[in-house]
Amino acid sequence: MKSEVLKSIKQAEEEYKSMVSTATAEKKQKIADARVEAERIIEKATADAEAYKQQRLADAASEAAKKRADILKEGEQRAATLRSNSLANLDRAVDLLVRRFKEQLHVSA
Repeated sequence: MKSEVLKSIKQAEEEYKSMVSTATAEKKQKIADARVEAERIIEKATADAEAYKQQRLADAASEAAKKRADILKEGEQRAATLRSNSLANLDRAVDLLVRRFKEQLHVSA
């Protein structure tokens, strides 16, 4: 009777050790799987961030080029307006200079 009880206890211990060993192996496998999944997620996030950065840089470059073109166009229009206005005033400026010159020389008519 005692030997059967001892045998039963020993068998239960062996089963327990087997269960612990299986659980430990499963734990290690789950940890390894989780690390692989974490690395995959990090790689995907890194790739997504790089793609987002490239898109933002392209958008910023496009916006800067558009602003540059607008500024150049506005400057050219202002220069044309100033050139036109100055040509319109050229005759009056020449008359003024001639008049002042004559005044300096005390010339009449």
